[in-house]
Amino acid sequence: MEIATESFTPGMSALGGALIGLSASLLLLSHGRIAGISGIVGGLLETRSSDRDWRLAFVLGLLAGGIALLFAFPTALTVGVERGSVAVVAAGLLVGFGARLGSGCTSGHGVCGISRFSRRSLVATGTFMATGAATTFLYSLLVGGAS
Repeated sequence: MEIATESFTPGMSALGGALIGLSASLLLLSHGRIAGISGIVGGLLETRSSDRDWRLAFVLGLLAGGIALLFAFPTALTVGVERGSVAVVAAGLLVGFGARLGSGCTSGHGVCGISRFSRRSLVATGTFMATGAATTFLYSLLVGGAS
């Protein structure tokens, strides 16, 4: 497998990573909360959530940022996914199940947990990465070399 160098953007990727780190740090400093998206959204879905306001503001901010990016740079969110709708929905459900099973998602464990030197997050992130790599490898074997 080779890296598509025409779409590899280390500068923009570093900027995006820095902005994610900054926003996660600001949430931790201002609210004492971890920026784990599955936990934030899960708290919104709870009927007795006492901290719904900041969770809603966070999720709306994520959506607003994506929408603003879409208008500013329409091709920025273009992804060459060559999978059917059923596969995409199934993948989304499996990711949600995995986030619940792992007590957090890649943002909570990968961004926030590892930066806090959490052993649990290190194991969870390693598991996410290994499972993703194995799934991609197996899928490409079964489907016949899809990239």
